[in-house]
Amino acid sequence: MRKPIIAGNWKLNNNIQESVDLVTLLKRELTDLTGVDIVVCPVSTALSVVQDLLLESNIDVGAQNVYWEDSGAFTGEVSAPLLKDLGVKYCIIGHSERRQYFGETNETVNKRIKAALKHDLIPIVCVGEVLEERESGKAFDVISKQCEESLAGLTEEEAKKLVIAYEPVWAIGTGKTATPEQAQEVHKFIRDFLRKTFSDAVADGVCIQYGGSVKPDNIAELISQEDIDGALVGGASLKSEAFIEIVKQSSNSTQVTRNGI
Repeated sequence: MRKPIIAGNWKLNNNIQESVDLVTLLKRELTDLTGVDIVVCPVSTALSVVQDLLLESNIDVGAQNVYWEDSGAFTGEVSAPLLKDLGVKYCIIGHSERRQYFGETNETVNKRIKAALKHDLIPIVCVGEVLEERESGKAFDVISKQCEESLAGLTEEEAKKLVIAYEPVWAIGTGKTATPEQAQEVHKFIRDFLRKTFSDAVADGVCIQYGGSVKPDNIAELISQEDIDGALVGGASLKSEAFIEIVKQSSNSTQVTRNGI
């Protein structure tokens, strides 16, 4: 059984003291949970202090982006070796906001994925459609193209190390949420893509998160779906009570599923 993964994407929020306060609460309240993998992704300026605070805890740290070159004349970028040097374990790649505001493409996502894998970072690869694409019936075409081009050239062993996050862009920060059935349909589509492109082992092993206005009151129903293996949480990850509740409900849902209750 795939172990759910809940990752909090703090985006451009929280200075160092705010980051310290938040992870201190998370560490205290989530220390005994074993049924779910937990990740926080702070701003780059807080990565070091957050990593230090979470050493030897059950909460891992992720970056929000990574550049594809190891070093060089690339002002403002952060490379995979530098993230690895900090102890970072995960890296979000291809988030819709990176695509929308910073010109991220499937090709650059592919380069970032390969750089992350080269240095043993776990990529959280984001895919998803905007409202116009969904309403025009192009959602699956868009997601198929994103998956095909973003994952191009990966070996089966590399693909096994991925986490994929489906984010319906029309549901991010809007208060809208895909229904559990809509989300499950897309998650199954992505898993079927992995099966056809790589193997049963890849498809059955890769965690596919949902990322679109995840809250404590919708996580249980979302994660109960067969192919939804956790969440990439945005705004709710900035509120300790909300994120803690999301993680705990995800862990409880896993236990219920395992026990057949």
